[in-house]
Amino acid sequence: MKAKKLLLQTGVLGLSLLASSVMAAVSADEAAKLGTTLTPLGAEMAGNADGTIPAWTGGLPKNAGTVDARGFLQDPFASEKPLFVITAENVEQYKDKLTPGQLAMFKRYPQSYRMPVYPTHRSASVPDSVIEATKRNATNTVMVQNGNGLANFDTANPFPIPQNGLEVIWNHITRYRGGSVKRFVTQATPQANGSYSLVYFVDEFTFRGALADVDKSKESNVLFYFKQRVTAPSRLAGNVLLVHETLDQVKEPRLAWLYNAGQRRVRRAPQVSYDGPGTAADGLRTSDNFDMYNGAPDRYEWKLNGKKEIYIPYNTYKLDSPDLKYADVIKAGHINQDLSRYELHRVWHVTATLKQGERHIYAKRDFFIDEDTWQASAIDHYDGRGTLWRVAEAHNQYYYNHQVPWYTVETLYDLLSGRYLALGMKNEEKQAYEFGFPAKESDYTPAALRQAGVR
Repeated sequence: MKAKKLLLQTGVLGLSLLASSVMAAVSADEAAKLGTTLTPLGAEMAGNADGTIPAWTGGLPKNAGTVDARGFLQDPFASEKPLFVITAENVEQYKDKLTPGQLAMFKRYPQSYRMPVYPTHRSASVPDSVIEATKRNATNTVMVQNGNGLANFDTANPFPIPQNGLEVIWNHITRYRGGSVKRFVTQATPQANGSYSLVYFVDEFTFRGALADVDKSKESNVLFYFKQRVTAPSRLAGNVLLVHETLDQVKEPRLAWLYNAGQRRVRRAPQVSYDGPGTAADGLRTSDNFDMYNGAPDRYEWKLNGKKEIYIPYNTYKLDSPDLKYADVIKAGHINQDLSRYELHRVWHVTATLKQGERHIYAKRDFFIDEDTWQASAIDHYDGRGTLWRVAEAHNQYYYNHQVPWYTVETLYDLLSGRYLALGMKNEEKQAYEFGFPAKESDYTPAALRQAGVR
């Protein structure tokens, strides 16, 4: 009887260890690769075999260019010319380094869609404190609640040496974005003929650890706080969205509130999740399309397909120029691709397939995530019939003065309607991103929404 009981206990222990190993961090020996054969964030340190992707040598220095009075960065690569330009006429010879979504854009807009390809620069890095946190995460952070949450997580990049697709997605969700930032940005949703109107936002975004009054000894499921105020057009001005983003959104769903300036009311907003409608996006994006992808990953099965080399928007300082007007950027069908810059980079390819019995307007998504920054750079979205529906591209920029990789503009192209969304433009705004924006926990409470919504 005792032997049987011992055998049962041993079997339970074995199953427990097996279950935990699926969600476990990597070994110390594996983590030792960070900063040697791998970059501090987990990318391959070496370049590729033919030299078209160089080795990572530390990224751009903080003084890589000048910063104007509004906070806009000088383009460190302004003197470079394209190596070649991909068009509908020559796309076949480059198709092995393009996503299905990019190929579809050439087919949808053969006369105007083009991709200027420049020399590759591995420009991104992050502060030493983030590098140190990433190395700690490698051996300590684990997924919990069937992968829907994290334990023992510090700052950013929980899985620099990912073992599966969901770990790659968590790296995107939690990647470093400067700790705290305030930004004035603009969104356009052009009609098929190119006509458009603009929506203006002021975003405030603070990771919990960057709050001025946070008690770091107190455990919290909150990852970051986000507040978005609409400043124009007048019919929407004063509306404010507040989000408390949780690490485990299944155990504790995202908390969201909306302040309606016309009604002067604050109300809970459970629709700000999954495929709920995006703010003032005219039906062109879902809530989880923001920041390319965000939110709880529980409705999808995640498959890691490995790495590949593709052309992605990168170092797009030209597109962010304060000398441009929004009319220079927004064109019929897609943004002005002459202002874009593509480079060859290694990306993680992850496929998300909707689970049986779950609901979402996107039945499948293909993610292409930059190895150097963990930023989703391209995502293809498929509908329930298996048709490629929407193509997302993020035009990456490295804010070298603050060591923050982020986006210049996010685009989401609807192949069926011929419309698209461009989010994040700031060319005509009074200032660029304000990193290190001082914020307190009291700034991100429902009670603070009324004050934020004053027109």
